[in-house]
Amino acid sequence: MTTQRIERLKEQLKIEISDIFKKELKDPRVGFVSITDVEVSGDLRHVKVFVSIMGDEESKAQTMEGLERATGFVRTEIGKRIRLRYTPEIRFKMDNSMERGARIFELLNQVKDERAGDASSTGVSAPSREDGPGSTEGEKT
Repeated sequence: MTTQRIERLKEQLKIEISDIFKKELKDPRVGFVSITDVEVSGDLRHVKVFVSIMGDEESKAQTMEGLERATGFVRTEIGKRIRLRYTPEIRFKMDNSMERGARIFELLNQVKDERAGDASSTGVSAPSREDGPGSTEGEKT
């Protein structure tokens, strides 16, 4: 199977499954869900859909349960929308990369704030533009 075809199928699956989540899926347990990635097996029979879910642990668990229950419906809809010899088996996997990225960003901001606080408490100020190399006091041009 060519990798170009698999890549096209991955993107198409991501678009179609997102559309199904937005427009067709009526399960109240399924909250705000973002599809972060799709992996397709080489024989196109198995698909892993990585989802990011916003909310606390309880709402994430409920949303994953709702997605697991809706797997057959999503697979049927994919079969109607994308023409393939075999409609792939779909598995939903939790992807916490967005949360980890937000946590790393938060930690970097804390370090930045601490460094700014340390510099101001020591009384050391950053050199101004006028104090650059080549400038001397009293020199006028």
